[in-house]
Amino acid sequence: MDQRIHFLTLATPDLDAARAFYRDGLGWTTLLDVPGEIIFFQSAPGQVLGLFDAQKFTEDLGRDGGPAMVSGLTLSRNVDGPEEVRAVFDAAITAGATVIKEPQRAAFGGYHGHFADPNGLVWEICHNPGWSIDGDGKVVLSEV
Repeated sequence: MDQRIHFLTLATPDLDAARAFYRDGLGWTTLLDVPGEIIFFQSAPGQVLGLFDAQKFTEDLGRDGGPAMVSGLTLSRNVDGPEEVRAVFDAAITAGATVIKEPQRAAFGGYHGHFADPNGLVWEICHNPGWSIDGDGKVVLSEV
């Protein structure tokens, strides 16, 4: 099996709040928006982030019960430096995110902060000087 992920689809308790945060607050462009069901955003070349109504997510899996919940997951975006960490973090807070951890020096030698979107999805905005992408698009991780 190829080592790749094309869709990251996450159960989302309040799709309208997600739309307001990502599209209206952060200015992300929707790839497809099916009201009451799912919103897709292109998150990288060949990769889509799907925010799926939590009850419909459960039903799509053929399971009984209430809405699915997402836990133990962090989405992370690496940026060019501590100043950009602060700028992206502040933009998210202005758009309606909740502070989890203010931007600060990280144990791995970089700089990062964490926030939760209006549905509780945890994001890390990070500057990791040991992270880069080579000419072929491969991620290179090294210790700092």
